Amino acid sequence: MQYVDEFRDTARVKEILAQIATEAQTSREYHLMEFCGSHTYSISKYGLASFLPSNIRMIHGPGCPVCVLPMGRLDGAIELAKRPKVILTTYGDIMRVPASNRTNLLQARAEGADIRMVYSCLDSLKIARENPGHEVVFFAIGFETTTPPTVTSVLEAERTGLSNYSVYCNHVLTPPAVAHTLESPEVRQLGTFRLDGFLGPAHVSAIIGSRPFEYFAHEYNRPVVVSGFEPVDVLQGILMLIRQLNEGRAEVENQYTRAVTRNGNLVAQKWVAEVFELRPFFEWRGLGKVPYSGLRLKDKYAKFDAKLSLI
Repeated sequence: MQYVDEFRDTARVKEILAQIATEAQTSREYHLMEFCGSHTYSISKYGLASFLPSNIRMIHGPGCPVCVLPMGRLDGAIELAKRPKVILTTYGDIMRVPASNRTNLLQARAEGADIRMVYSCLDSLKIARENPGHEVVFFAIGFETTTPPTVTSVLEAERTGLSNYSVYCNHVLTPPAVAHTLESPEVRQLGTFRLDGFLGPAHVSAIIGSRPFEYFAHEYNRPVVVSGFEPVDVLQGILMLIRQLNEGRAEVENQYTRAVTRNGNLVAQKWVAEVFELRPFFEWRGLGKVPYSGLRLKDKYAKFDAKLSLI
């Protein structure tokens, strides 16, 4: 398969659904968590859950980095944006996420803060060059997928001597969130919340590879299938999880072979490690403080840290 339409093919979807119906054992239940919000979106958009046997339950995971961002981080962004001669730039999907006091970035912009939506953090560099009398702060957010572009912007600002650009970093990591979920008392100790296996995130895995998820298969005896987001992808991932559970296996399998390898994008990983380091903890909306789940700029690049450069 090479093209998107092939992964939405109705005949292929029906074929996989028939396989799932045949192989899902009626004597047991399957509790499967899709980690990524894009999986949840596809399951909802195409109504996939309604076609699955009743003993297969899809559990929505942490979702997307926008959804899990706590109010305090949004409050911090708004506080930065309201300072004199500051331009805050960010992606459009964060604009409506609630901060404290029933406000958000759109409301702050309506009240006079200079907040601009960009398609790329490199657009923020352009804005900084065009506004030398202002500090341009890029509200960086995302899982491992969007971290390399932020790195690119920092390195480009360093290379060109751009001194009025900084980053308000909210990049978070997926493996610590999976571990936090599996270590929760409801899952690990009490067993009151059942998780049998995971659909691993696709775009994240294109960067970090499937290797980081091997720990969860081995340590927690939970199978993981890295899956793409189209209907055929999602259903193939579910079928692969069912087969592992039926056979008593707990391995990492890669359904999304057209984009994901075991080791991932080594060049991107190298540059992320050059610019960023782990935070001791980072707060996730709905999960609380998750150890070593967020990134911050290394001291070498501290001049591009908005929280430091604007003190």
